[in-house]
Amino acid sequence: MPVLTIVLIIVAVVLLGGLIAFYFLGKKADKKRDEQQAQLDAMAQTVSMLVIDKKRMHLKDAGLPQAVMDAKLPWYAKASKVPVAKVKINGPGGSQIMTMIVENDIFEDLPVKKEIKATVSGLYITNFRGNHGNLQVEKKKKKGIRAWAMRKQKELKGE
Repeated sequence: MPVLTIVLIIVAVVLLGGLIAFYFLGKKADKKRDEQQAQLDAMAQTVSMLVIDKKRMHLKDAGLPQAVMDAKLPWYAKASKVPVAKVKINGPGGSQIMTMIVENDIFEDLPVKKEIKATVSGLYITNFRGNHGNLQVEKKKKKGIRAWAMRKQKELKGE
């Protein structure tokens, strides 16, 4: 048998093994994500708030409570930027200013300096709607290959 054939067979076996491993790891990650989503939905509350500012920041610079930083987070999560919003929450005991983490899907649509009713689970904003009627949010068309791929993926899903 020629050496090239042996090398190609080995490469094919390694690639097949990698694909099988990624399949099972993906199923495990999906199951874990579904469990976490169920917990978020169980703890969800609707809160009226005013969004003061929003930006993507590192966790250590975001001004989140120390309990978030002390949590068991992987090193790459501490190094990555997360979408955060500084909000003024109108509660029964008065209003307070807090920094909250925003879900990636709604971060771009979140209006600044507008009052909204948000679905909140702990320090995590999962959804929002306008407090006084509809919100007119300007959608910017993103440029680049990653934005194009995300648009195509949404079209294929039928959204």
